[in-house]
This record gives sequence, structure tokens and C-alpha cells, in this order.
Amino acid sequence: MTMTLPGRTAPTRRAPKQARVAGPARPPKPPRAPRPPLTGTPAVTSSAATMLAVVCLWVFVQLLLLGDLEHERAQDLLYGQFRTEVASATAPVGPVVPVGDPVALVRIPALDLEEVVVEGTASGDLRVGPGHQRNTVLPGQEGTSVLMGRAATYGRPFAGLTGLEPGDTIEVVVAQGTRTFTVLGVRRTGDPLPQPREAGVARLVLATAEGQGRLAGLTPGEAVYFDAEADDAFPAPAGRPAAIPESEQLMASEASVLPLLATCLAALVLATLLVISARQRWSAVLVWLLASPVVIALAWVTTDVLVRLLPNVM
Repeated sequence: MTMTLPGRTAPTRRAPKQARVAGPARPPKPPRAPRPPLTGTPAVTSSAATMLAVVCLWVFVQLLLLGDLEHERAQDLLYGQFRTEVASATAPVGPVVPVGDPVALVRIPALDLEEVVVEGTASGDLRVGPGHQRNTVLPGQEGTSVLMGRAATYGRPFAGLTGLEPGDTIEVVVAQGTRTFTVLGVRRTGDPLPQPREAGVARLVLATAEGQGRLAGLTPGEAVYFDAEADDAFPAPAGRPAAIPESEQLMASEASVLPLLATCLAALVLATLLVISARQRWSAVLVWLLASPVVIALAWVTTDVLVRLLPNVM
């Protein structure tokens, strides 16, 4: 019996793909016309709003960020200067010291605080660190010495003073040597004063401000004082000022800078007018690229002046 094998089925061939018919070419897009410069009221409104926003933003940046950097740099320079003067026996002992010169180094171990103290307590003086009230003796000398410091801006050197407790120590280094003070307590406006100081005793008063709520640091409501004493005191030379200007009192501001502030504001207005005029001719990007360094510099100077109108211990 003969068997036959079924024949192999030939593979089915696919029909060749038909070539795609190219459609008509898209015409090239016309170049985008440049945006015309703003003119009239829109240019005035846009430029003025931008300038106002830059100045307002710079105020907060200066107070909360750049001010801390400025304080740290100033403290480094003051520490080097004061250390050299103490080593060479040229550090001041009073009674009259140029404003801004370093007069003492204060250490508070409980707060991990070390600050160089400068002469003067005006708002501008306290940007670099705590200040010594000029009509009081220097820290460690026989008598009562008053030091003021900021609680919320420019490094906030006295922000943690509320953590001090009676018995904590404060170490002070001056040209005459080192004295250690013991904290007596804290008092606020209206509280009774501490007992009169005994002869031969050095008293130290640290003063700052405090507020209430979340923005307590930026809204100081009242003054707060911390009293401390050292049993051994250095002699205090006579001849210190009997009084100080109102701008150097606690919680005071420097009204004398108002003319300078008016000049800065006039410069900002002039810059705004120049920006508005330039935007009539050129694009906003080009105008702000050229104007930004000048605007930031003016905002910086204006903020420095404006800070001196705020309470000196804020």
C-alpha cells in the first residue's frame, strides 16, 4: 500500500505596502512679532508696583537674613579689634569712649552666648551687637552698668535672655580684667527696682524688649531687665556724660535720620521715573536687567536708614 504525504502549503505572500502619498508641505510659521513696550498708564502702574515690591521685600530680607550676616561679620571684626587692644593694653577704660568702639566681651554660659559690646545704644549702634549706655560705668566697674541688645533682628543677641534664672553667671572681660556676675532676677516696666547697690559692688543690667504672640520678636511691647552683681569691682574713672540723647534710651529710635530717609525715598522715586521712561522705548527684560543693580542698592540703603527708625532693641 502506497502512502502519499500531503504537499506543503505555499506561504501566503503579503501584498506590498503602498507608499504613503505625501501631503502638501506646511507653510513655515511667520516670526513672532516683538511685544511692543508698555506705554501710558500700564507702564506707570507696572513699574511703580515692581519698585514697591522690591523695596518691601528687601526690608524683610534685610531684617531677617542679611542683618544676621552683617551682625556676624561685625562681631568677628570687633572681636579681633578688642582682643588686640586688650593684649596691647590700649582697650578703653572710660569715662568717654568713641561711639562704636568695642568696650567689653560678655559671655553667658547658660545661653551659650558670647558677644562683643560696643559703645552707644542708638538703633544704628545696636546693629553690630549689644551696646553700652554711655552715661553708666563700663561693665565690671564700681557702679551700675547698663547694656542693651536686640531681641529679634541683626543677630538677636539678647533674644534668649528670658531663659536666665537667678544664680546664673555672666562673665565680662574689659580692659581692666575679668569679672563674674551672678543673676539676681528679672523685672519689667513697673516692677520694683532691686535693692540699692552696696559700696564696692559692680552691678550689671541687661535690657532688651519682649512682645506677645507669634510675632513677639517683631512687635516688641515692653522692656525687660535682668539684674546681676559682682562682689568685686574695678575702679571707675570720673567724667562720664551726665545724660544721653533721647535716641539712646531703651525702646527709642533715631528721628534724626528722617532727612536722610526722605533723600533715599526721593532717589527711589527718581529711579522709578527713569524705569518708566525707559520702558517706553525698550523691552521690560532689558530695562530691568540694567536697572536691577541700582534698584537693589537704593533699596539696601533705604532699608538701613529705615531700620534706625525702629526701636533700638527690636
